[in-house]
Amino acid sequence: MPPVVPPFLVGLIVAPLAKRLLKPLVGGVVKASVGIAMEVKKAAHEAGENIHDLAAEVAADVVAAQIAAGETEGHSVPGQHATGAKGDRRAPKIRATAESAAGKTH
Repeated sequence: MPPVVPPFLVGLIVAPLAKRLLKPLVGGVVKASVGIAMEVKKAAHEAGENIHDLAAEVAADVVAAQIAAGETEGHSVPGQHATGAKGDRRAPKIRATAESAAGKTH
């Protein structure tokens, strides 16, 4: 019959060994996961910048197309439309919004 070893004695022997082996392993896992998280964050930031750049290019193309369409219709001054300057076109929208906020209906 083999000798019976109490569980607490096994724990006294295994705990320091586990600590020596697991501490570097856990440290490596944490270090790797933080590194991966930083790379993902960097990639997401770069993707956001690329999308922002693409949106700016598309907006510039749309404005250029609108200016070109306005010039072909006989408007020679960019920013001027049949209703006047850009500020004049936007003013009724702002007033309409203020009236709506005050509770008035059209």
